[in-house]
Parts: sequence; structure tokens; C-alpha cells
Amino acid sequence: MRMLINVPETVVADALRGMAAAHPELAVDVENRVIVRRDAPVAGKVGLVSGGGSGHEPLHGGFVGFGMLDGACPGEVFTSPVPDQMVRAAAAVDSGEGVLFIVKNYTGDVLNFDMAAELAEDEGVRLGKVLVNDDVAVTDSLYTAGRRGTGATLFVEKIAGAAAEERAPLERVEAIGRQVNESSRSFGVALSACSTPSKGGPTFDLPSGELELGIGIHGEPGRERRPMMTSREIADFAVDAVLEDLRPSGPVIALVNGMGATPLLELYGFNAEVQRVLAERDVAVARTLVGNYVTSLDMAGTSVTLCQVDEELLRLWDAPVQTPALRWGR
Repeated sequence: MRMLINVPETVVADALRGMAAAHPELAVDVENRVIVRRDAPVAGKVGLVSGGGSGHEPLHGGFVGFGMLDGACPGEVFTSPVPDQMVRAAAAVDSGEGVLFIVKNYTGDVLNFDMAAELAEDEGVRLGKVLVNDDVAVTDSLYTAGRRGTGATLFVEKIAGAAAEERAPLERVEAIGRQVNESSRSFGVALSACSTPSKGGPTFDLPSGELELGIGIHGEPGRERRPMMTSREIADFAVDAVLEDLRPSGPVIALVNGMGATPLLELYGFNAEVQRVLAERDVAVARTLVGNYVTSLDMAGTSVTLCQVDEELLRLWDAPVQTPALRWGR
């Protein structure tokens, strides 16, 4: 596989150095693997910290900034960051109002964030936590017990981030984050395997002419494999899987997310099919976001995430945001 890297051992550090050069509004600690807003800690504001293995960019570092995260901890590719990173990030963003950890439900992330919370609390930081577990495809997989955390992570970080920007207290920001997670469901589809720098090739075998329904963001197995389907057929399957579990009674925000190697031309075409299915199922769509936001390196494919929203959640979604990967209203 051809990759635009130097050597696998430095791929994360090289990316962090490049991010620092491109985004002077962020303070990027390459050695300790911590990314924070340059204006952190923000007086009177709850700090939001998330993190996970690299390879899912722009998640999480690309969502650090006004209206979203205050700090992010990138691990090695598809590997959880370590507690020291999380403790360092929490200390850097804590204004005295507390810190909220946003954790995707993968075993390594959960264990390390829990350990970091204990260490940070020992140092006097008040901690809250939101566990993101929105993936309806499977329960229990290679990396997790229970449902996996995927696209809803963006919704939690954006909506809880907006509440924190309005100076809501820690307990309220945490409650909003949990409400968003509980109101969100996702389903992913892979058209090709992803390739990690260390392996230099595909992480799993997906024969030509087949796709994986219910894939995880690390290439974990999904529900089933089928011969290649049309965009229309994939949308029918994925959206119905989400709706069967979510059963929304009000409007939703829709995220049509690329896995990394699917061009926007295809994603917008797929979004047209997603919107068709939602209209046929009488689901009102309040907002739609299309693009590569929660990726899996160079995997071709997509995921659909729906979040049922009330007036407050929609207002917080619409609130100004300014990060490397998501920005509007400011």
C-alpha cells in the first residue's frame, strides 16, 4: 500500500506537528500527545475533553475549539490514549468549573479514561463523564463490551460543547451530553478494508464485489456480508436499522459520514437516498451534515447517524462553532 508517511513509528507525531503549523489557535503538545484550545482554560467554563486512537480524523483533535472540545488526546493508530494524556488535558482546560470526559465505548478508552478520572479527582478536578454507545449494528465486538461509540460522538461534542460555551454548570453539560447519546443511533457500511501504517495493508479481508454491513470504525466485523449493493439499497438497509432501534417521535439531525476514502460526490448521492428513506418513513429532518468526520483511515464506506432533537438541542446544535473541522456562525 502506498501511504503519504515517513515511517509508521512517527505517523502520529508527524500529523500533530502538521496540525500545529496549520492551526495556531490550538496548543499542540507533540511530545505528550495533547491538543488544547490556546485560550484554555476559559474562565467560568466547563472544560470538555475527549480522545481515542488516531486514524479517525478529524475526530477528535479536529473538533477542538470554540463551541466544541477544549482538549483532545490522540493515541497511536487505533490504540487508546493513556491516562497521563487525559490527566494532562484535564489540568490544562480546568477553569475550576469542572471537566467533562466524552468517551467512546471501547474497552481501552473506557478503562483509561476511568483511571484518568480517578487521578484527576485526586488532584482536585471535578469530573463528569458521557459514554457514547450509539452503534446499533452489533453488541459486543473485538474492542468493546456493549455497543460501540461512533458518529454520535460528534453530536455529543458539538451540543454539549455549546452548552459549556454558554457557561452551563458541569452537571447540566453532562446531562445534555447523555441526552444526546441516548437520542442517537448509528449504522456503518464498509466497501473496502482500511490499512494501518504499521501493517502496510488491509486490516481485514473484504473480497472484491462484497460489502460489510454494520462495520466498526476499526474494521470490526458487522452484521453480515453481501454482494455489492446500490446506494439506494444501502440507504434502505442502514436507515431502517437505525430507525428500528431509535424510533424517533420528533425531528432528527442526520449525519451522513464518510469512512475516509469515499468522495463527497458519492456521499451527497447517498445522502439523497437517506433523505428519501426518512421521508418515506415520515421522519422530519431538522438539519443534515455530510462529510468525513468520524473516519477509519482509508476505508471506503459510510455511516448514518440520527439524533432526535428537541428545541433546546437544536438550538445548541445551531450555536456558533469554530474548530479546524467544523465551523459556522462565528
